[in-house]
Amino acid sequence: MEEIQSQSDNYRSSSSSASSPASRVPSSNFFYLRKPGAFRQPISFEDSPVWDETDIEVKVDEGGDSIHAATTPPSPSLSKINSGSLPSPRLPEETVVTRRISGASIAWKDLTVTIKGKRKYSDKVVKSSHGCTLPGTMTVIMGPAKSGKSTLLRALAGRLPDSARMYGEVFVNGTKMHMPYGSYGYVDRETTLIGSLTVREFLYYSALLQLPGFFCQKRSVVEDAIDAMSLGDYANNLIGGHCYMKGLRSGERRRVSIARELVMGPHILFIDEPLYRLDSVSALLMMVTLKKLANSGCTLIFTIYQSSTEVFGLFDRICLLSNGKTLFFGETLACLQHFSNAGFPCPIMQSPSDHFLRAINTEFDRIIAMCKSWQDDHGDLSSVSMDTAVAIRTLEETYRSSADAAAVESMIMKLTEKEGPYLKSKGMAGNATRVAVLTWRSLLVMSREWRYYWLRLILYMLLAVCIGTVFSGLGHSLSSVMTRVAAIFVFVSFTSLLGVASVPAHLKEIKIYTCEESNQHSGAFVFLLGQLFASIPFLFLISISSSLVFYFLIGLRNEFSLLMYFVLNFFACLLVNEGLLLLVASIWQNIFWTILSFVSIHVIMMLSAGFFRIRSALPGPVWMYPMSYIAFYTYSIQGLLENEYVGTSFAVGQVRNISGYEALENIYEISDDKNAKWKNLLVLFLMAVAYKVVVFILLKFCIWKNLSVRKLFLCNQNSLNR
Repeated sequence: MEEIQSQSDNYRSSSSSASSPASRVPSSNFFYLRKPGAFRQPISFEDSPVWDETDIEVKVDEGGDSIHAATTPPSPSLSKINSGSLPSPRLPEETVVTRRISGASIAWKDLTVTIKGKRKYSDKVVKSSHGCTLPGTMTVIMGPAKSGKSTLLRALAGRLPDSARMYGEVFVNGTKMHMPYGSYGYVDRETTLIGSLTVREFLYYSALLQLPGFFCQKRSVVEDAIDAMSLGDYANNLIGGHCYMKGLRSGERRRVSIARELVMGPHILFIDEPLYRLDSVSALLMMVTLKKLANSGCTLIFTIYQSSTEVFGLFDRICLLSNGKTLFFGETLACLQHFSNAGFPCPIMQSPSDHFLRAINTEFDRIIAMCKSWQDDHGDLSSVSMDTAVAIRTLEETYRSSADAAAVESMIMKLTEKEGPYLKSKGMAGNATRVAVLTWRSLLVMSREWRYYWLRLILYMLLAVCIGTVFSGLGHSLSSVMTRVAAIFVFVSFTSLLGVASVPAHLKEIKIYTCEESNQHSGAFVFLLGQLFASIPFLFLISISSSLVFYFLIGLRNEFSLLMYFVLNFFACLLVNEGLLLLVASIWQNIFWTILSFVSIHVIMMLSAGFFRIRSALPGPVWMYPMSYIAFYTYSIQGLLENEYVGTSFAVGQVRNISGYEALENIYEISDDKNAKWKNLLVLFLMAVAYKVVVFILLKFCIWKNLSVRKLFLCNQNSLNR
């Protein structure tokens, strides 16, 4: 203890008296105590991996399907590290080897990413980055906010948006190529899960969407993913996430999002901020789980903004970025030595990641300036006493001339001079299978989401009862025609407007589609068909229940064929309304603007439907053409009135009768053709199809690109350019 205290005193005295990096004394005191002689030299990649030996033997328990690693993949000089931090969990040792999992390496050199700014592609987010990663290792990209972490991760995964341009070379197993489907997994910082499904159900449906083959073959893959992410205790729990449906905590939810990508058995896994919104305990459990996953042969590359001391000790390699520049790439302990050599030794009681970010984060200069008066009274806020920009330049220049940079260059040359095995696509599930899976999954979700679906059914029934009782006892006289038209208009318009209650459900479906589409688990055509097939039973249930209540309370014509037409007309109206709502939700992706736009469109359609003013009297521009023809209310109400009045007659006095068409002539424009109502019904179904086609075009060609750009620019303030 006396030795530790003397070393700490020496560091403090040298740190407080230094005014430049040259005057600082490099310290060998890391964030944990080391055994004598355990101090490592700069990273050395002397052992270049042989492609035939990058496979990892994997052993399977005799009583189950869970996969455990039997041997650790060769990682040059990593076995010499004795960090003293929390070790990876020891995996059970078995004797039976069932199969081998091959790893994959990634090397990149002179990688530069530019983003389209005010001047075309002038903003460099990543600048001349070099690095590599080997099978069975965890490589972390760390840096302050807006340093280019997520952009570099997307560049390596081949997921940059159209607004970005990438220069340089990326090699996978020594070959310049794009990674095929199924060979890698990508987990975004924020992923959307389905809260009304259990963990096992969610992963099983994900496996059905991703993998080809029979349904029964996917269960063992799902169990492997559950075991790999240590989710066995939560496999039968609902994911939850709603205010009325408690479920998993943020740590377990994050592991579920990673397990979704593991069902494909990827060689490489990219994770953007795996510790996002996790507490210290959940973060440590997450990293221990990822360490176990790396030991099974998977190559892990992820971004982290900040980590605790225990978490930092689990990293194999670190890529430190600041303003897009690489300040260090190598093993984690070598990074500590690099900072010490540059004149910024890590204090013995400070977390390394805190020390790194403090030294290269320009925001600290502003904070220290604000707190200067307090700082003078209470001492320095940090051991780094120079301007951050100067510290960044010093670290960058030190790294360029260091043995670590030379070792990285040497390793990249060894990884790229010989081509390794090509990563092959594992095949995709057919479109028919995906449509069936999405339909069945949506039906299951609808049956459990009582707030969005069953409550909506109850509201429709209550509204039908209210309208029916208000307009009950009308009779069938000529004087009741105007009131009956008003009742039909109120029923169709109010029930359609009530569809605004499903806005949250539609927005959630679009978010799930966006997440699955980004990883090629779904497609626009598959999503729309699955959503349509799943909504048909629910909408038909609403239409038949509400129509029966309204039809008999109002006292419409008592014929079965007329009743069925009323049900079909209202069902088609609901289909059109769902398509319109999905279109508006796809455009805005925001609950406030979606509701506001949806209600506004309905009000405009009501005004132009011909009820408040007969269509022939509407102003020609805008209201008559095109609004009265675009409004689905026009065709729905016309069809219902033609169904009720065409072919009927009313007695005027004792000797004269007028037809139902003549009775409505001055109230609402309808046709006296007996087939006119079927034409209106056909128009409604065609409008429902047209809305789906427009949504398909938006999802296919616009929405996913806009989302990528929106994440890149609008979410800049969070962590996209970290």
